[in-house]
Amino acid sequence: MTTTAITATTATTTATATARATPRVGPVPVLWLALLATPLAAGANASVLILPDMARSLGVSAGAATWLVASYAWAMAVGTPLLAGLLRRRGLRAALHLAGALLVSGTLLVAASPWLPLTLAGRATQAAGGAGLAAVAMSLAGTARRMGVISAGFGILGASGPLLGAQLSQAVSWRLSLSVSVIAILAVPVVSRYAATPVTPAAAPQDGFDARGAALLTALATALVLLHHVPAAALGSSVLAATLLALHVRRRPDGFVPAALIRRPLFLGSALLALVLSGSYFTLLFSVPRLLTDRAGWDATTAGTGQLVALLSGSALSWLLAAASARMGRTAVRTVLVGVGALAAAVAVFASWGPLLLVATLGGIFAATGSSAVLSMHAASSAPEPQRPTAIGLFALCYQLGGAFGPAIATALVLSAGAGAA
Repeated sequence: MTTTAITATTATTTATATARATPRVGPVPVLWLALLATPLAAGANASVLILPDMARSLGVSAGAATWLVASYAWAMAVGTPLLAGLLRRRGLRAALHLAGALLVSGTLLVAASPWLPLTLAGRATQAAGGAGLAAVAMSLAGTARRMGVISAGFGILGASGPLLGAQLSQAVSWRLSLSVSVIAILAVPVVSRYAATPVTPAAAPQDGFDARGAALLTALATALVLLHHVPAAALGSSVLAATLLALHVRRRPDGFVPAALIRRPLFLGSALLALVLSGSYFTLLFSVPRLLTDRAGWDATTAGTGQLVALLSGSALSWLLAAASARMGRTAVRTVLVGVGALAAAVAVFASWGPLLLVATLGGIFAATGSSAVLSMHAASSAPEPQRPTAIGLFALCYQLGGAFGPAIATALVLSAGAGAA
């Protein structure tokens, strides 16, 4: 080989290595963001149909096994704002690497643990890691249209999660069913190469990390998630935690929960509306199968298939709203979301024809996933650039709290009444 050829080869190799090592500039392709975020939804719902198998394997009652669902929901709720706070302070790569490490370590724990307490710890660690990756993806979305892809993916994988979990459990093991969210780790190296994105560490305050604010927010979210399981204790704890957090925010307005952010009408209105629409959707999600059986006389298989089709359709349609939201304006978008959400709830209350009840489910998920896509961008736009990851994290917390309240409302209004009638 000639010296010229060697030089050219060396230059080519060096250029290739440099290109691989150089962070990419520009927005992260949205499909990579969807892969980073959406497996969390499949992981959350994968256990719905396999609780008896999990209980038998771990040697516990079916009631005790339901804590595997609760622990995942809790860690999703508290992990999102905490990892979003890390994103704000330490930047993209730190948040990605920690969230990815939590997801992988939690999955390994679930795969190997022979005891329920250790499996609970693994599920919570999984969920915290997945929530961190979702927070990164939402922060990098940038537009409602791109956020719509992520939200629609959440809805589609969330709807498919129970069936996917049951199939994997039957074919291999329930442990594999609980490990589907680890697929998100494939997107971490790609997203990490976009280090030149606008998400950079915010200037740290002079008095350091607001550990007390983070702890109080975690305590409040924990109490709210547990309202369905231990109502009296959780209600008292949530009131106490909310009071202490409000006092703390007054003393430290630039802390973990920025006072200026939660006082902005655009942020507060967006987050509360998302909470209401999410709570309504999850109420419908748990209520409609029973209503299809009691009112329309459908069997469980037909009801489940019909609901799956409605959920997939509503999730896909929500992307159309997200794509058109920039042209519609905020008032028009909110009118559509509130109108469809209210109509879905009204149909579920009064309808007795099966297809109409499925329309209620479709409307509920359309409004909820649409709010996640569009209102999250409204919430983020209300905050200064350094606080946008925090705004996304707090918004996502409100949305996920709706998911915690929904099953409790369904139990109080529909499921317990049906059990009493039976």
